[in-house]
Amino acid sequence: MKAYWITRCHVHNSAEYDEYIKLAGPAISQYGGTFLVRGGDQIELEGGPYERTVLVEFNSMHEAKVCYESKEYQEALKYSVNSSNRHVVLVEGL
Repeated sequence: MKAYWITRCHVHNSAEYDEYIKLAGPAISQYGGTFLVRGGDQIELEGGPYERTVLVEFNSMHEAKVCYESKEYQEALKYSVNSSNRHVVLVEGL
């Protein structure tokens, strides 16, 4: 069953967050993730303020979790901790 990795993000240090993006994209792709949404225009209707949304599709919840816990992604995550406020969730599809 498909699974989705959803990130809502507010970036407050673009230079450092760019390092996260540079490493995270290839790591996610390496573990089978397909980007469906990566930034772009959005309209906040409730909640926020997260000006950036990312949606990644995986073939399973297991694959998504393995990716998140991978050495490659954890290395990227180091650049996100101090440069952004994020809400990240893995959710199983229908």
